[in-house]
Amino acid sequence: MVLVIDGAGRIGAPGAPRSIDVILHSAFDLLAVVTATIVFYFLPLLPPSSVGQPWRLHPSYVSFAALGMMAGALAAGTANLLLSGFGEIGKSVIGGLAGAILAIELLKRRLGVTGSTGLRFAAPLAAAIAVGRVGCFFAGMDDRTYGTPTSLPWGHDFGDGIRRHPVQLYEAIAMLVFLLGFTLLLRRGYPIAARAGFYLFVGVYAAQRFLWEFLKPYGTVIGPLNLFHLICLGLLAYAWSYGRAELRYG
Repeated sequence: MVLVIDGAGRIGAPGAPRSIDVILHSAFDLLAVVTATIVFYFLPLLPPSSVGQPWRLHPSYVSFAALGMMAGALAAGTANLLLSGFGEIGKSVIGGLAGAILAIELLKRRLGVTGSTGLRFAAPLAAAIAVGRVGCFFAGMDDRTYGTPTSLPWGHDFGDGIRRHPVQLYEAIAMLVFLLGFTLLLRRGYPIAARAGFYLFVGVYAAQRFLWEFLKPYGTVIGPLNLFHLICLGLLAYAWSYGRAELRYG
């Protein structure tokens, strides 16, 4: 099979994924869920009850978050692939996060609820992303999460004969570092973690993701910025404004 590679290192026709790649990707996806569940139940928290168990705010809390996440992941992932020249259905972590946040904020506004309700999810989400991105790394070209070509010694050949930035591992490491730092801040009772921890997670995730997007061969929307760059900027604005309000008035 012939691979068509443009000047940006974009692959136009990847081959079928190897069975071992599919197995590893699926295994790490499952491991991500297990890891997030463990962190959710065993990480010590010091929140008020509404933050500790946000699903008690409304019976549809979890449903709203799940539907928003799925809709956002599919919409952003598919749109980004279309902008990059791929007529495929895609999924995106950053889109899923944005979709879940939008759904919950709309629900909170409808219920007249103010303040953060996402603290309990900050560490589990970071853990899930850290583990899940390793699965994306093993998925190779078919996952569409590979980076641009690089001559750096840690560049990785995902199957097309070109050494590329392992951006999946960059993100995994960033989330692992965040998780360790966040846990330390939480245990010491720092307000930025104990009260505004979810916004801290969103801000850190969006910031590091914004940087890695420059190392991906996606189609751009405005100047050098792709669709995910723009979503990251929106999430950064959200984290900054809502986080400040939580620390000041929460």
